[in-house]
Amino acid sequence: MKNFVSLIEDILPEINELFPWDLEERIKENSEIILVDIREPYEYEVMHLDGTINVPRGVLESACDWGYDETVPKLASSRKNEVILICRSGNRSALAAYTLQLMGYENVSSLKTGLAGWNDYELPLVNNEINRVPIETGDDFFESKVKPEQMEPESQ
Repeated sequence: MKNFVSLIEDILPEINELFPWDLEERIKENSEIILVDIREPYEYEVMHLDGTINVPRGVLESACDWGYDETVPKLASSRKNEVILICRSGNRSALAAYTLQLMGYENVSSLKTGLAGWNDYELPLVNNEINRVPIETGDDFFESKVKPEQMEPESQ
């Protein structure tokens, strides 16, 4: 049986990942890069990378294809463009990168370490009003908030 971590471990050799400092350089080099934040809207509203579009993971496949209510024309027409997928820690974006490759995207990557790593590297994040978010606010936001009842029960 697979769990979330093993699914990610299985696909990592199949995808390209960029560290935050690599993405910082790619953004400077390629003004046509498409940055897609696949987190949920409530996460995106609090803080995100400036210039990203928010396409939640739950609708990503239909957003990247033609003929759906969720279709995002910029994405559906970008199978040859550089697309970088972003999430909180780099796990959801890794799975999303693999999926987009299966859908024919030729130049897709995942942000390794996600926005938590971006914030750790002290790169800028903005809120919905495009105001810069303090690093400390990011530290608090990205800190794990797993409750005891969300942990796997101990074996009997």
